[in-house]
Amino acid sequence: MEAIGNAGSAIGILAKDGVILVGEKKVTSKLLQTSTSTEKMYKIDDHVACAVAGIMSDANILINTARVQAQRYTYAYQEPMPVEQLVQSLCDTKQGYTQFGGLRPFGVSFLFAGWDKNFGFQLYMSDPSGNYGGWKAAAIGANNQAAQSILKQDYKDDISREEAVQLALKVLSKTMDSTSLTSDKLELAEIFLTPSGSVKYQVCSPDSLNKLLVKFGVTQPPAEA
Repeated sequence: MEAIGNAGSAIGILAKDGVILVGEKKVTSKLLQTSTSTEKMYKIDDHVACAVAGIMSDANILINTARVQAQRYTYAYQEPMPVEQLVQSLCDTKQGYTQFGGLRPFGVSFLFAGWDKNFGFQLYMSDPSGNYGGWKAAAIGANNQAAQSILKQDYKDDISREEAVQLALKVLSKTMDSTSLTSDKLELAEIFLTPSGSVKYQVCSPDSLNKLLVKFGVTQPPAEA
């Protein structure tokens, strides 16, 4: 739990037309090569993605397990795995490590975002004990208490995806330790339905993230040279 409390925060918000995940990249040193791939967001299947806070090496194991589970289900039943079933199977694994001796639990909290035909868009949060729950808006990682209380005040029920992004960026700008938000400290991913009805997972590029930050007034536009 301690490792998760020090990890970069991640926020998930459920909107009426999608789910958004925003994560904070901890830039520990300016010598660090910021990874070209995302380090907080992982796609598990075409219709499920997750954001991670905690020990990354533990998370990778669980994400691989989840990906295999999802593919096995698709192979067996020829349809995408229901989101909650996937979350539950992963949490069963986590729970086992808290019960039987000799091994330490996985030090990871997840936010799962997904869509299935049973319940539409869903957001789940899980912790190392294997507990999970469905949320409308949730925060994990550093300062998650502060983030949760802002979300509690500002979340409205049928919020649109754009408003959800705005809210998440606002929450991060207030709760993050660093003073200014920039695109290299953030990751934004969305799950939504395309007009044709298929589920799409999309990671926001740094350029469009910068535009969003300026548009929502969370950051100052760069001074014109």
